[in-house]
Amino acid sequence: MSDAKYFQRGKVQELRSELNSEKKDKQHTKKKTVLKKIVANMTMGNDMSALFPDVINCMQIPVLEIKKMVYLYLIIYSRSKPDMAEKAIPTFIKDAGDQNPLIRALTIRTMGYINVEKIVDALAGPLKRCLKDQDPYVRKTAAITVAKLDLLADSNPTVVANSVAALTEISERSENISLKLNTNMANKLIAALNECTEWGQTYILESLMSYVPQEMGDAEMLCERIAPRLQHANSSVVLTAVKVIMYLMNYMTKEEDINIMCKKLSPPLVTLLSSGPEVQYVALRNILLIIQRRPEVLRNDMKVFFCKYNDPIYVKLAKLEIMFCLANASNVDHVLSELKEYATEVDVDFVRKAVRSIGRLAVKIESTADKCIDALLELIQTKVNYVVQEAIVVIKDIFRKFPNQYESIIGTLCENLDNLDEPEAKSAMIWIIGQYADRIENSEELLDDFLFTFLEEPVEVQLSLLTATVKLFIKKPTAGQALVPKVLKWATEEVDNPDLRDRGYIYWRLLSTDPVAAKNIVLSEKPSITTESDNMEPTLLDELLLHISSLSSIYQKSPQTFIHHCKPRQLTVSPVLNRRYPGQQRKATNLFDADLDDLSSGNLGNYESNPYRADVVNIDERTPENLLLDL
Repeated sequence: MSDAKYFQRGKVQELRSELNSEKKDKQHTKKKTVLKKIVANMTMGNDMSALFPDVINCMQIPVLEIKKMVYLYLIIYSRSKPDMAEKAIPTFIKDAGDQNPLIRALTIRTMGYINVEKIVDALAGPLKRCLKDQDPYVRKTAAITVAKLDLLADSNPTVVANSVAALTEISERSENISLKLNTNMANKLIAALNECTEWGQTYILESLMSYVPQEMGDAEMLCERIAPRLQHANSSVVLTAVKVIMYLMNYMTKEEDINIMCKKLSPPLVTLLSSGPEVQYVALRNILLIIQRRPEVLRNDMKVFFCKYNDPIYVKLAKLEIMFCLANASNVDHVLSELKEYATEVDVDFVRKAVRSIGRLAVKIESTADKCIDALLELIQTKVNYVVQEAIVVIKDIFRKFPNQYESIIGTLCENLDNLDEPEAKSAMIWIIGQYADRIENSEELLDDFLFTFLEEPVEVQLSLLTATVKLFIKKPTAGQALVPKVLKWATEEVDNPDLRDRGYIYWRLLSTDPVAAKNIVLSEKPSITTESDNMEPTLLDELLLHISSLSSIYQKSPQTFIHHCKPRQLTVSPVLNRRYPGQQRKATNLFDADLDDLSSGNLGNYESNPYRADVVNIDERTPENLLLDL
């Protein structure tokens, strides 16, 4: 509050007069007051550059507080007046040898901030001396200014930590410079951990990601020395230690050692979940990555991920993902019981996720499918609109996983057709009707009701209607003969979407040239679906595990997608590197029953050689009306 009086707009001429006053001022109190006014005006956005020569003259005053203000002034205005800034070089060099270590450090830091060529050149000599200064604070400041490798062996841990931070940043930003540590240097850095601040520990642990074990036992030894950091009170230190240990596990040769380290990772990760919701969320997003690679880390800690009534929605959703990943035959009953409770909550997004998780459990763990179906039917009976729609979506997946096992519930589903207003739910119900058209007595009537709004529906629903109508026609020709011509006509003549048009032409060509082939293709046996598609692509997972405790682990995206010029990370080849987890890509095996996602992404297997591709066939003079005559 005592400095508030300085924040008043001052005139440059008046400030210059006060700065150059010849009145006696042995304690430099008046100079200090004027400089405070100048800094205050700079803070308020007023241009004080006209005072440059007058401020430089104050550099000679041997008072730390005055030097701080003068140096701040130089940093701000030296870019616009580089020629005048060069006049400060003699004083800078003198101050770099001052008896006061604070002034020496301040001088080096200031010169490093001023981007003027001659000042940068003049910095080399003083900086070299400061790198070997007796005072650790000066060495630390020099380390931040320019990283020099021999500082990693400095006796002061603070200097080591800041050297590591500077080296790591240089390595990450430079295309030609990479930080590489040998075993000896890695051990020295770990030895400095106990003496460092929490952020210093984070810097050192981060730098260990640049160490590549070359011999058996190297990774195990480092993990044992890093493990005590898992008990640290600072969540950043804990997560960074987890990252390094997960990284080093890739270079462990004995499965027994890996299992021991996995057990050590569990308690600290669980402890993070007792923190505030923000830290919990960060921990949960990182845990989701970890358990996809090492599920044994938290396999026995399912209950800590059960949602609490006062958890924020983003924490609840993150916990649901982890619960599903950790679910297995031994704990699925507890998980299912929790999910049923969550499905009765008031938060719509949370309820939707819970209902969908019940369906995914049925697909993932076959032994619990019956219980999941019963749970979904109970939820459908609630008649809550969004619950019913989510239940129908996941029941479609269960039908695909277990064909011809649960058709008895179709009648219950059909009772809720009027509640469907979301594209995904409509598409799911339409698929069910088309797939079981021969077992649903009034399947043509149900489809006809959906077709009433065909042209107004989203593409996702239109694609489902087109395929379901063709299935109906193949299974029940008499019932479908009135529907298929008009649907093909709409799909090929009255819509703009190329995917829908192409599929319409393909069906048209198939049905008109070879009905037997059409039946074999459209009604071919579909591969059983799995939940493997829910897992992250292995190559991306490998990369994100190298970015634990960073924004990448929160977004679960490669840093190159949101940070410009970010250097990619990947596991470095070594004689002891374990090669596991080969990537597998799921492809649609049937063009006509591929998911919409597969269609839009082009993930359609050997689509280029498909003889029924719309762009390699000539649609002749047949029309939907006389198509029936050909059949």
